[in-house]
Amino acid sequence: MDDTGSLTLPPLTARSIVLSTLLGHHPPALPARALVRVGELFGTAEGTVRTALTRMVAAGDLEQRDGTYRLTDRLLARQARQDDSRAPRTRPWDGGWEIAVVTTERRSATDRAALRQAMAALRLAELREGCWLRPANLVRARPDVVDEQCTRLTGVPEGDPAALAATLWDLDGWAARARVLEEALLEERTENLADRFMVSAAVLRHLLADPVLPAALLPEDWPGDRLRGRYESTDRDFRRLLLRHIGG
Repeated sequence: MDDTGSLTLPPLTARSIVLSTLLGHHPPALPARALVRVGELFGTAEGTVRTALTRMVAAGDLEQRDGTYRLTDRLLARQARQDDSRAPRTRPWDGGWEIAVVTTERRSATDRAALRQAMAALRLAELREGCWLRPANLVRARPDVVDEQCTRLTGVPEGDPAALAATLWDLDGWAARARVLEEALLEERTENLADRFMVSAAVLRHLLADPVLPAALLPEDWPGDRLRGRYESTDRDFRRLLLRHIGG
């Protein structure tokens, strides 16, 4: 958002166009010509898109078979997280918190980065270096890297849990952008596919950053579920128009 609270979205690179398209497509595989057609929506030249495809294959982001490009396992995991963010799996909250404390003495930079990435995917926040926690209201698998580096505990904060949550996550900031994105979805019922593509991608990125806290810990009028509902109500029509454009 800019200083006035209006939505501002940065231009998409060819890589971002390809990645956003495949992350939103099920199964996440499309021929090069379809991805070139998406690039055309943004004035991106065919050669630029094809160069991005080649580089993404070399980087291990995509694999190519008979002219079709598909996400590799690492990005399939990201797509799964993205899909889950649209309908998070939760359980009744009894007030407990899950805690993970780093207890491995020597860790490489790669190990540290892998753990940080895993904790973000699990929607845990870092209270201090090496101490991660969140309310125990989510149902999801735990990657091995967490058990390899951390000791896991459960507990209950002595103070106000809502105040603790507010220090761990920028709830007001997340909610403010969510409301702007919701308004953008309300306004996007047009044939301008480029604008709709950018708003759709922005909503999905934002949902990935939702901590998905129990209702008791959230500010009033939390827009998370409302944004999800608005996105779902517009996504089918957007996907239909996009498939028509790429010849799907």
